[in-house]
Amino acid sequence: MGILQGFDTEFSIQGYRFIAGIDEAGRGPLAGPVVASAAILPPHISIDGVDDSKKLSPEKRERLFEIIKEKALSVGIGIISSKVIDEINILEATRKAMLNAVENLTITPDLILIDGITPIQSSIKQLTIKKGDSLSQSIAAASIIAKVTRDRLMLDYDAKYPKYLFAKHKGYGTKEHLDRIKEFGPCEIHRNSFKGVYG
Repeated sequence: MGILQGFDTEFSIQGYRFIAGIDEAGRGPLAGPVVASAAILPPHISIDGVDDSKKLSPEKRERLFEIIKEKALSVGIGIISSKVIDEINILEATRKAMLNAVENLTITPDLILIDGITPIQSSIKQLTIKKGDSLSQSIAAASIIAKVTRDRLMLDYDAKYPKYLFAKHKGYGTKEHLDRIKEFGPCEIHRNSFKGVYG
């Protein structure tokens, strides 16, 4: 049994049948949506290679994305646009994305494990876990789903707004991205409330 699987198994032993791991991608970028995923894996399953998405190459994430989608009991995704992020702030937008991800599951979990320290407004029992994507297999699976989903969206935006090079930096505030914003001004998917977009 892997370490990540063992973490979730402890909760299964306590009687929780459907455990949803939750993670997000895209809190820090200057452009694009914040994306959250909730993943419910079968009890006692171990998916080789699943880890915090930030530790994996894009190729590994893409491969694991398909495996997780195939093996999971349910996967839910929540996507909150840059416009809404500007309206309600990134923290509230992230919470909204996570809640939407849970609501989009086809199975109602009896326990939610959330990466980080930000709880959501749900009647379902939940635990926030610092560095949860390095501890829980279900959170790590959710992190991969969220990251790949967001990266694919940014590739679509790259085709629509090629001069910003979104395929390269995925909306993060790299020097190249900041230079493009200075040269062309922000486009409609930029987060106008974020420093670096204006001023």
